[in-house]
Amino acid sequence: MQAGIIGLGLMGGSMGLALKETKMFKTVVGMDASPIHTQQALFLGLVDECVTMEEMRECDVIFLAIPVDSIIETLQKLPPLAPHVTVIDLGSTKRKIVESVPSSIRRNFVPAHPMCGTENFGPKAAFKELYQNRIVVLTDIEGSGEFQRALAKEIFIRIGMNIVKMDSASHDRHAAFISHLPHIISYALANTVLSQEDPQSILALAAGGFRDMSRIAQSSARMWTDVSKQNKEELLQTIDFFGKEMILAEQLIKEERWEELYEWMEKANTLHHIL
Repeated sequence: MQAGIIGLGLMGGSMGLALKETKMFKTVVGMDASPIHTQQALFLGLVDECVTMEEMRECDVIFLAIPVDSIIETLQKLPPLAPHVTVIDLGSTKRKIVESVPSSIRRNFVPAHPMCGTENFGPKAAFKELYQNRIVVLTDIEGSGEFQRALAKEIFIRIGMNIVKMDSASHDRHAAFISHLPHIISYALANTVLSQEDPQSILALAAGGFRDMSRIAQSSARMWTDVSKQNKEELLQTIDFFGKEMILAEQLIKEERWEELYEWMEKANTLHHIL
C-alpha cells in the first residue's frame, strides 16, 4: 500500500515518521501548500517524496493533517474514490467536518482526532514518538465503510495509540473543555502580560508556572482560529464557565474570604488525582 499525507507540519510530519516505522506501507508520500515546508519535509525524511494532488488521489490511505477549515475544503473537492481508499482527517473539531463530507466519499472517510501535539509547528517540529501512548478519538464511524474502519484502527494501534469512540457532537463538547479552552486561556494570559509588562521584566521574573501556562500560546494562531470558528458554540460555553470561576476567585480575594479560597483551591487539587 501507499500512504499519502496532506499537510507536513507537526501532525502530518510526525505521522509520516510513525507510518514508516510500522512498515505497513511501501511508500509514504506528502504534499504541503508551502514550498518551504515541502523542502524541509523531504530533507528531514518525513516522507519519501512529495506529489501533486492528482498523484495523492492514487494513494490507498490519505491523511488530512491541515487546519480544520482546509480539511472541509479538501474533502469537498475530492472526486468519488475507489472503494478501497481510506481518508482519515486529524482535525481537532469533528461535527462540522463530518457534516461537510460529500455523500459520494462518506464511506471512504474516517473522522479522527489524535489527542496529542506540542506548542511547536511546521516540519521541523515533527518527531516519530508524537502519537505513542496517546488517545485517538474516532467519531461517527458507523458512517465509514467496514474496511475503512478496520484499517484506520489498525494504523492507529500500530503507531501506538489507544482508541476511543464517540459521536462528533460529544467529542466537540469534551474537546472544548479539555483542549480548546486551555489554548484560549493561554493566549489570554500571554496577552494580559504583554499589555502590562515590559520585555525586561518578563525575562527577569518569568518562572516555571508562567512558562508552563503560557507555553501553548506559541501554537499556530491560524490553526486555533479555525478550531475556534468551527467549535464556536461549545467553546463560548466553556469560556462562560471559566469566566464564572474567575469571578468567584476575584470575589473571594476581594472580600478576604480566605478559608473559602483555600477550599476552592483544594477542590482544584483533586483534578491531579483524576489525571
